[in-house]
Amino acid sequence: MHPSDAIRGRRSQLLSGRRIVLGVSGSIAAVEVPRIIRELIRHGADVQVVMSAEAARLVTPESLRFASGHPPILELTGDVEHVTWLGPGEKRADLLLIAPATANTISKIAQGIDDTPVTTFASVALGGHVPILLAPAMHASMGENPAVRTNLDRLRTWGVEVIQPRVEESEEKVASPEEIAAAVLHRLARGPWAGRQVIVIGGASHEPIDDVRSITNESSGETAVALAVQAHYRGARVSLWMGAASVPVPSFVTEIRWSSVENLRRLVIRETKALATADAVWIPAALADYTVKARPEKIDSRRTPRLTLSLGPTPKILPEIRRHVTAPGIVVGFKLVSRQTPEALREQAQKLLEEVGLDAVVGNDRSVMGAAQAEVLLLRKDGRSHWIRGPKAEVAGRLLDELGRDLVYRTETRTATGSRARTRRPRR
Repeated sequence: MHPSDAIRGRRSQLLSGRRIVLGVSGSIAAVEVPRIIRELIRHGADVQVVMSAEAARLVTPESLRFASGHPPILELTGDVEHVTWLGPGEKRADLLLIAPATANTISKIAQGIDDTPVTTFASVALGGHVPILLAPAMHASMGENPAVRTNLDRLRTWGVEVIQPRVEESEEKVASPEEIAAAVLHRLARGPWAGRQVIVIGGASHEPIDDVRSITNESSGETAVALAVQAHYRGARVSLWMGAASVPVPSFVTEIRWSSVENLRRLVIRETKALATADAVWIPAALADYTVKARPEKIDSRRTPRLTLSLGPTPKILPEIRRHVTAPGIVVGFKLVSRQTPEALREQAQKLLEEVGLDAVVGNDRSVMGAAQAEVLLLRKDGRSHWIRGPKAEVAGRLLDELGRDLVYRTETRTATGSRARTRRPRR
């Protein structure tokens, strides 16, 4: 078994059976290509590398053969590799990814020049309507070159998608392997979430006591980020409404910040249109049940050695969200308990489900907070329920897969009964 097969599908099977041609052009960022290949393979992809002569000066073909499990294509021969891989036929690749894409390669593709194996592959892909992703890498001044910017805009009008580089140290550095893999997963997604609009509301609320102190609930935001990332992988257009959190939010996830429960309530009112058109709203946020009237400025602890707080209830957000989300869109709540039996957890999840009129509730115990593994109860409003266990990213994916099937059924049923179904943005 080749070493690449040992890691295939280790992160997910979302790219299982998908063939990706990875074009490598002559940027020093080519040294990152083995990591990009391996990240794609971890999601199940089969990767075939094609290199320009300039790229082969920077990273050896043997290293990419090791990473991918296939000899790279270094020149075009009588086997017409560009047509074999990207021309018509059942065996053609699903996508052409060019990473790194230099200013030179980008401009050649935009002007129809194909004088390297990479640009020739791009020419065939454009003519054959094979999806193309570019991950640019160049000096920042080159990225600001009007000709390069015009060429990128031109390629976008042809359906080419651009993975934004990281701007650091006056360089437009190639996106990370994780960001590139996320773009590939999103572009090739197929299934119930592809093209859907998803809102995830996560993180903890902070109820201010004064200018620097607050009342909060414990939450890392990890579950919300995992749901947002896994939904993006599955092709959804994701908006993450995030409170206080200790985990980073990937750059490919659109983020809106909120702080207190009242602040979130105002966000809900402001974004009623987004909620009304959402296909699903997931709410793993840790919202405070109590708040206090905030003191102006910072309380002086020397002058106030003892402090008494009068707590009042916060607004209930879930019912407000439920009112705005229209069928067949679904609303999924989360119920956290502490040191209770599975039976008690089920009872509390059922109570929340019925009180708010949710479509499903995900219940879990405080013991999973901060742990690598999660164990949750998925309870649907029709009474079906089961436990899901595993790493948190895997659990988030399985939750999406489970409720994705329900969403498709609801949409098809609504269409069959003559109700107006919500349309999905077509995949290009």
